[in-house]
Amino acid sequence: MNIENNKYISEFHARSEVFRKLMAYEIKEILLIASLYDMYNMEESGSLTSKIVNEYNGMNLSHPPSVSGVSSVEEALSLLRQKEFDMVLIVPHLEELDLFSLGKKIKEIKKDLPVIIISPSIREIYALPENVLGECIDNIYIWSGNSDLFIALIKNAEDHLNVDQDTKLGNTRVLILVEDSPDYYSFFLPIIYKEIVTQTQALLKISLNDNLKLLTMRARPKVLLARNYEEAIELYEKYRSFLLCVISDTRFPRNGETDPEAGIALLSKIKNENRNVPLLLISSESENREKSDTIPAVFIDKNSSTLSRDMHEFFQTHLGFGDFVFCLPDKQEIDRAENLLQLGAKLPKIPKESIAYHADRDHFSNWLMARFEIDLALKFRAVKSSDFNCADELRQFILSNINELRKKRQKGIVSKFNRDHFDPNIREFVKIGQGSLGGKGRGLAFVFGLLSKHEELQNNNSSINIKIPRTMVICTDIFDDFVAMNNLQGFSKLGFTDDEVKEGFLNAQLPEWLIKDLEAYLAQVDYPLAVRSSNHLEDASFSPSAGLYKTYKLPNNHASLSVRLDHMIAAIKLVYASVYSEDAKLFSLNGSNQPFTTSMAVIVQEIAGDHYGDYFYPAISGVAQSYNFYPFSRIKPEDGVAHFALGLGKTVVEGGKSLRFSPKYPNIIPEFSSVENILQNTQNSFYALKINNNLNAHQHLNLEKRTVNDANNEFPVQTLASTYVLGENRIRDTWDMPGPKVLTFARILKYNMPPISGLLTELLAFGSKSFGTPVEIEFSVNLYPDQDRKTDFFFLQIRPMAIEENQFKIDITQQEIDHGFCFSSHALGNGINDKMTDIVYVKPRDFKPEATVQIAEEINRLNSQLIQQKRSYLLVGPGRWGSSDRYLGIPVKWRNISGAGAIIELRNESINADPSQGSHFFHNITPLGVHYITVDEIRKESSTISNDYFDWEWIESLSAASETTFLRHIQLEKPLMMKINGRNSQCVMTMKK
Repeated sequence: MNIENNKYISEFHARSEVFRKLMAYEIKEILLIASLYDMYNMEESGSLTSKIVNEYNGMNLSHPPSVSGVSSVEEALSLLRQKEFDMVLIVPHLEELDLFSLGKKIKEIKKDLPVIIISPSIREIYALPENVLGECIDNIYIWSGNSDLFIALIKNAEDHLNVDQDTKLGNTRVLILVEDSPDYYSFFLPIIYKEIVTQTQALLKISLNDNLKLLTMRARPKVLLARNYEEAIELYEKYRSFLLCVISDTRFPRNGETDPEAGIALLSKIKNENRNVPLLLISSESENREKSDTIPAVFIDKNSSTLSRDMHEFFQTHLGFGDFVFCLPDKQEIDRAENLLQLGAKLPKIPKESIAYHADRDHFSNWLMARFEIDLALKFRAVKSSDFNCADELRQFILSNINELRKKRQKGIVSKFNRDHFDPNIREFVKIGQGSLGGKGRGLAFVFGLLSKHEELQNNNSSINIKIPRTMVICTDIFDDFVAMNNLQGFSKLGFTDDEVKEGFLNAQLPEWLIKDLEAYLAQVDYPLAVRSSNHLEDASFSPSAGLYKTYKLPNNHASLSVRLDHMIAAIKLVYASVYSEDAKLFSLNGSNQPFTTSMAVIVQEIAGDHYGDYFYPAISGVAQSYNFYPFSRIKPEDGVAHFALGLGKTVVEGGKSLRFSPKYPNIIPEFSSVENILQNTQNSFYALKINNNLNAHQHLNLEKRTVNDANNEFPVQTLASTYVLGENRIRDTWDMPGPKVLTFARILKYNMPPISGLLTELLAFGSKSFGTPVEIEFSVNLYPDQDRKTDFFFLQIRPMAIEENQFKIDITQQEIDHGFCFSSHALGNGINDKMTDIVYVKPRDFKPEATVQIAEEINRLNSQLIQQKRSYLLVGPGRWGSSDRYLGIPVKWRNISGAGAIIELRNESINADPSQGSHFFHNITPLGVHYITVDEIRKESSTISNDYFDWEWIESLSAASETTFLRHIQLEKPLMMKINGRNSQCVMTMKK
């Protein structure tokens, strides 16, 4: 069956701005007119001010009304003329007080100001004229010492003023109380409001965040009081589409005279027209119980010794304020659900006849109404079991709509983890703790929220699901407590090896409550997990530290929950330990961020990918940047750049072999300019997660580097690979033919299936606008054999790019270019560096690609010597600096080159690798003032001729201060002069005169 959705009001999550407009009128200033004794009596018993403040605090309302007290009519009228009040309360014990006259004068000052009489006894108001109510006095209450009355009368006044707008804007529910006796409505209203407040507070405990808590409070039902039949009918007719319930006395005025059966007539009319609205008949005449059965309506005797309890039971049982009680048609209870999570979990096991029984009596609808889930309640109310082909179809309709509501209500919201209410398919982003989410966590949460607000991104890319992986963040305060509790602060000092730090952290204890939360989390999560760092400065625009801290990947598939929990605890401790690793300490010192101030959040995140035999990996991992430091062909820097790789993202972010292209021009690929170039530059290995349980503390031990040929029969390779036809010396864009397979990503880049390139262009523009600066996105893509299934695009990270602002103009003259020893048209930064006194370079004739690890070790030793001598140096060498692939560049880490003032990446025949701008190493060194220059010695890239040069003849003519197997170290008599023009990315280096 297809239920038309358009007839219903839009879903809850999309109406948050509407809900903010609810309860627009709030009573903030109250004028109390009473004798000094009455004011003292109210305050002495703690009944007025303190009760108001306490009740507002209990509902998380931050601004309780302020009460100003006066003890004379003259003073009251004078104050009303001077100050704005929202309500006037009068206790009729003042000497020479004429309530009718006073009420009239107050209305003359402010016509719509609620004027309410509070009397200790009903006898004191008998003398009032019959027309006083409505003309001069808005209501009369009898105060018998019940302090709850003050909250009830304030809220009731607000409800009468807000009900029109709130029902129109927010579909808010309305409860009508019909009672003419001030004694009784002064008794019933506090009970009703207390039930609503209690229900609201219960919902606040499971609300996802503070925003939804505010919406929950504002969406509460409105309570309207009618004193006669005509008022009741008027309210019913006006708000019949919004009725939650009608509670009516039996005997009250009708047509100007007391009618002993007015309530029966009223409820009978409502039942005939609105059959499933809950009705309650109250009466002090017990014989009316039988008459209530003819309506039918629930009956409560006013003379009952358990009247308050009876009212509570009515709200719990008939209005759905309690558990949802599953019954059979004979009313035999079979199960209960406390909340939506439990309701959805138990529905599949409930007998068919029970589901039909509840659906046909609007029990599901009423229960949802009590939880302010108005739209879904209305949707359920519009259908009956007869609308479906079978009970299972009805069950699925209810279940799917409940799950959809929970998902949409969660969309874009970072909620607090609750071990009793956690469902990873609903609460996709949760946090544990009260501190910061850390740098990565902030970026993810920011995107998570933006995606929910900007649905045009999804609408523009209908064949792709844009999402972030399901995420849990353990906030920074837990790291701080963990370090303090286990006395680990000493590891912040230099001198400890990484292994010593790891051992210290692994032997420390996490809080017991956190372990219980992690156990509850893992009990619901059965997919592979990445345990990642989220340092408080990580990915910040002023000090990014991408890739500096550790990530651990867990298969999370062991049959024993306790084993999986042990794996998780160890991974978290090791991520914490990476804060005090040698690399992190050196990086922090260089970035003017002392290690002991460092705090760490931990991201536990679903690994994007799919199972392929004994392995798990995504079809594509990549990095995209909105600014391209190394544009090619007709591509401009602002067109952006992206890197694709098969498998997990380690290939790209650690500088491995990947495919570089501009998302705006995906068919322009310089590395694929010929068949020979394709065969030379294509990715031939990738990383996948091994699905086994033999875990180790090493961060990448669970990953396996596989060849593309090994995965030849797996769907991602079949989809993304082309075939090299040897006899034709040609690449054909299909996997399904004989010949070696070559990863070209042609299906996506050439045939736009799916349109990932266009999506990246849109996301980069969107991200740059949102951050106010160029951004870098890490992502993964899942492709599926089922053509009807959408492609999944996962945001893994988004961060600002480290681009120096061009705060001053740097001019590079032609004379400097002609007489310099180095020129580049691909330099990062802007400014002048005249502090470098040394040059360290890899000797071209001695370089061997297989020796890059040894070269890195030699650089590390020389770097330490120069740091001790406080000599800044220029580092020069071939390929991608910091690459994890030793054949694409020299695999240095930050600690190995921390004394360098600038680095030159040579593109030549030794290693003809693409620029390294997708790597974490590249991302981190630029904001620390280490300029990165690429010199293209190949002399051409596609159709663009390179004017870059490095004067080898001059540099080799200089005397060496020292030499190693692969390095030569020059000490200059004077510092060299390096100038970088950030506007055109040019760099020139000369010797100072």
